Amino acid sequence: MRDRPALVLCAGALLVCAAALVSASQTATGLVRQLSQAVSELPAQGDDPAVDVRFVTSRGWPTRHPMLTPNRDLTELERARIAQAIADIPGVGGVHWTDGTMLAAGDTDIESLRCESDLLDVLAERTIRFEESSAEFIPGSEELLDELATVLRPCVGAIVAISGHTDTSGSPQVNLALSQDRAQMVRRELIERGIPAQNLRATGYGSSRPVSGIDPADPANRRIEFRVVSTEITKPTPIDTPAAR
Repeated sequence: MRDRPALVLCAGALLVCAAALVSASQTATGLVRQLSQAVSELPAQGDDPAVDVRFVTSRGWPTRHPMLTPNRDLTELERARIAQAIADIPGVGGVHWTDGTMLAAGDTDIESLRCESDLLDVLAERTIRFEESSAEFIPGSEELLDELATVLRPCVGAIVAISGHTDTSGSPQVNLALSQDRAQMVRRELIERGIPAQNLRATGYGSSRPVSGIDPADPANRRIEFRVVSTEITKPTPIDTPAAR
């Protein structure tokens, strides 16, 4: 009989703890719901979200530290911008990637990301043009190649992928070979302008990667694209970024 008050107190304490846990869980769930809504309103997360963002731990508990999984092939610059935009949402904690994340902060090479941004700026309204069904440049391409080489020279430590693409006219085999020849031609021209050969990789994809939103047969698919695929760490950033994949 003497133990009953102690048992009652113990049971009461357990009920209080359980109520506190339920309340905390509901609060966390509400916060996660708000953060998820804020993420869905970001430009990169529209009708075709660039990444899958999960505010939940491996054990299923709600968390303000999101895990990001790319839904398509993203450049390092795109990944950094998306991670930064999500990290800037009030209430969001550390941002991590599921495909090869380095959990220690301070890994993004800001200079190399800026390099890719500068490349995209140069090519924003212009593109490298070739003679039809040929890897020969049309007149005037030399000036654009000069500008690209100027942008690339300060990009110390950046490995740049040059990819060639075609539309769907012609056979897939011919398109693949043509896109490879064009990418190699651009690489060769940049090397002649002083860019280290070991920093440039050329790959042709034929018509397998059309521009999103346009007909695969559209001539606009005939293009050369640049992307920074590997960098040398030089400056820190508070956003956790992926390791080599």
